[in-house]
Amino acid sequence: MASRTANFCIDAHDPLSQVAWWDQVLDDFEADEENTEEEAGLRGPAGRWLLFLKVPEAKTVKNRMHICLRPVDRSRDEEVERLLGLRATIVNDLRDGDKGWAVLQDPEGNEFCVLSTRADEAGVALL
Repeated sequence: MASRTANFCIDAHDPLSQVAWWDQVLDDFEADEENTEEEAGLRGPAGRWLLFLKVPEAKTVKNRMHICLRPVDRSRDEEVERLLGLRATIVNDLRDGDKGWAVLQDPEGNEFCVLSTRADEAGVALL
């Protein structure tokens, strides 16, 4: 038997504010009721999935692992604009028409990608 994912941990200066921010980003996750200033999480479809742990040190290098998002009800570019409005910042814009992706950072500097939607890739307009 193989292992199963229990959660993904992300270091944070302020776990509660990270959960509040990511809760606005992800529609299939919700903030856990037992969050504390030391450890805060978002529960996904299969249980706790994103867990933010308080650490004293600042982020100093690029993430070795990151989250990739695929918008559900808007285009990739519309989702990038929405996230920029939530205080994300662009690290690397690799969009080329309907192909490619954008690398962004959350308010604490953790990188994540916004991919094209399946409709974008197929050339189908979203309703």
